[in-house]
Amino acid sequence: METLNNIVLTIQDYLSNYILIVALVGGGIWFSIRTGFIQVRGFTEGLRRTFGGLFSKKGEAGKDGMSSFQALATAIAAQVGTGNIAGAATAIAIGGPGAVFWMWVAAFLGMATIYCEAIMAQKYKKVGSDGIITGGPVYYIRAAFKGTFGRVLAAIFAVLLIFALGFMGNAVQSNSIASSFHTAFGIPQWITGVVVAVIALFIFTGGMKRIAKVTELMVPLMAALYIVGSLIIIIYNWRNIPLAFEQIIVGAFAPDAIAGGAIGATVSKAITKGVARGLFSNEAGMGSTPHAHAVAKVDHPVEQGFVAMTGVFIDTFIVLTMTALVIVTTQALPKSYEIVEGGYSAAALSQFAYSTLYGKGGEIFIAICMFFFASSTIIGWYFFGEANIKYLFGPKAVPVYSVLVCVCVVLGSLAQVDLVWNMADCFNSMMVVPNIIALFALSGMIKKTHDDYFKNFLPKHPELQRKKKK
Repeated sequence: METLNNIVLTIQDYLSNYILIVALVGGGIWFSIRTGFIQVRGFTEGLRRTFGGLFSKKGEAGKDGMSSFQALATAIAAQVGTGNIAGAATAIAIGGPGAVFWMWVAAFLGMATIYCEAIMAQKYKKVGSDGIITGGPVYYIRAAFKGTFGRVLAAIFAVLLIFALGFMGNAVQSNSIASSFHTAFGIPQWITGVVVAVIALFIFTGGMKRIAKVTELMVPLMAALYIVGSLIIIIYNWRNIPLAFEQIIVGAFAPDAIAGGAIGATVSKAITKGVARGLFSNEAGMGSTPHAHAVAKVDHPVEQGFVAMTGVFIDTFIVLTMTALVIVTTQALPKSYEIVEGGYSAAALSQFAYSTLYGKGGEIFIAICMFFFASSTIIGWYFFGEANIKYLFGPKAVPVYSVLVCVCVVLGSLAQVDLVWNMADCFNSMMVVPNIIALFALSGMIKKTHDDYFKNFLPKHPELQRKKKK
């Protein structure tokens, strides 16, 4: 087991530090250029569609798909997870405050990538044998590559996603909830695991309609709770805000110039950890969130592309940045190294940062936020896995898949098994490869669909242009 774990770590290290950085950053730059930096030009349109959907009639999810906002809520439910709490803390602990800057760079480029993913997911979505709309990378991979190669590449992606997110990933999320509740309330981890599994099974069995209803209610509430709780700490430490931004910007290029540089951060670590954690937090390029965007009911694929970009912005520039600013403004990282030899890591560093103002309440706050974040991620990742189960085995396999996911949720709550954690990360990384290859192969179709919206669709719908001007 130890040998296997070391092999997995070696593969993951090579993937995350080399292949994925090049593939995802390169992809982000390429798609930004191909779309004329749509993340800038289409930013206000994305906000209008997102928050207009929040306060307007959302509609009901059904066999014909979800409303645009429900699809976004399901995508954000998967994006905003433990990575926004533990992932940000890990990046800062290893790469210093400068890692935050590179998270922002990754998110900016990722907005263009996820725009293209959403467009292709909409373009190639299908009606399954059960009459329900479905979609995702397996379908646009098949469109990009005909014949045996396309079938094999799509099957590889489907298997990787099912294990990375549906099984191992959800075990990781469950453990994060159980351990934080044990720290905050002393509740045995297995009890938390069983409760989470029962709630999850209830939601799973309700199908797309129940999943959409839960995520559209949960996501705004959990985001508001975390943002308000974080802003209180940031405002309390307002004198450190200018220093925090100085540490983030200067630390991105010269970590040694920042106080607390004794943690061993280098420019290389700041870049690799910042970019890697940023990309895995917002999931741009991974091929996960297109499953949600595929089922959105829109008039043109590009409309959901605008909404998908906003999801990355909310995940990284707002939620993840809240965690980072709390850690940096409270000076939690240097303090943690002074108080405890070796310092805190991951979620524990976040809990320490929040406890500087809230005391024991900081642990409780993180535990509650972790419950919402990780629970919503379990729902989102289950939904993504379900689409690939249907692709591989048909709708009849879904009930078995639902039970297996709940078993993983319970088992994951019991104890952290490093091999499972590392394999989940490794499979996440491997998912990117077939997804990015297909997106590059479909680059011409992405450009054609993008241009069609602005040259043909918008001129025929002047009411949309009036809304944009307003």
